[in-house]
Amino acid sequence: MNRSKPTIEDVARVAGVSRATVSRVINNVPGASEPLRARVHEAVSALGYLPNQTARALASGRPRAIDLVAVKVTAESGWLGTDPYYSRVLAGVLAVLEGQDVHLRMHAVGSGEAIDAIAADATVGAVLTNLPPDHAARFHRRCRRAVSLVATAAAVPAVEADNVGGAQAAVEHLHRLGRRRIAAIHGPATTTCAADRRAGYERAVRALGLPDLGVPGGEFLREDGHDAAGRLLDRYPDVDAVFVACDVMAAGAVQALTAAGRRVPEDVRVVGFDDSLAAACSNPPLTTMRVPVEEMAATATRLLLDGTLPVGYRERFPVSLVQRSS
Repeated sequence: MNRSKPTIEDVARVAGVSRATVSRVINNVPGASEPLRARVHEAVSALGYLPNQTARALASGRPRAIDLVAVKVTAESGWLGTDPYYSRVLAGVLAVLEGQDVHLRMHAVGSGEAIDAIAADATVGAVLTNLPPDHAARFHRRCRRAVSLVATAAAVPAVEADNVGGAQAAVEHLHRLGRRRIAAIHGPATTTCAADRRAGYERAVRALGLPDLGVPGGEFLREDGHDAAGRLLDRYPDVDAVFVACDVMAAGAVQALTAAGRRVPEDVRVVGFDDSLAAACSNPPLTTMRVPVEEMAATATRLLLDGTLPVGYRERFPVSLVQRSS
């Protein structure tokens, strides 16, 4: 049986408020109490209601836009120019927006207040690149038109990579090559993709009967990978392979291994994660697990443009091995 899309009147009926109240809440206009706002948001979520973003943008005088939102790693580090991940996200988003009357706005945030302001000003919706679950949930409470590119809170729609399976496949690849002292340099504990890659490594070494030789690596930065590799060699001098949570860190790890007199790959094999430009430009070029970042970002953008975005939507992309020289 065909079902029509829920309307603003349906939301008003379920929430037990007037149509005007629903409109005020959806458009972030003052004049509705917090309890009323909560009831309207609950009704919106329950019905899967999606406002007409073109009408909203025209009514408010704001241009239709996709917001690309990233959390800055540190106050000193950049995000767009220093991490190849974001250029791949941009490529995926822009490929979909070509020919569309939709702008792209980019934001690097460091606080909840900044997230609130972006959510309040959103029109078409937002692609959340690296927001931790609490930040993503906060954004989603204020703007339902959001898609995360990493695993996140249950209600927040997400287009994510199979990070657990990819990390497990990386360790299994190293094991097939005859390596038995397979260590890991993990990413930031607050990042869900890093946590999933750690879980995949741990699952693999348990299944293969290998020791867990993992060390924390800090943020997804070259210098953190470099420092972690030095600590790894101090703790486990007989390591013969390393799985690293991202290519940028892996490039730093290779530098540290080489400086310590370890040949890559003869003495220590290295596998990264992402298949970014850092992997191809490393010396030697990195074997890595390819995350289809462009495809994921394009999918998230299409979902926002189409307006087909149910609460809790999930789509998972496979991760594949790219063999190079490391």
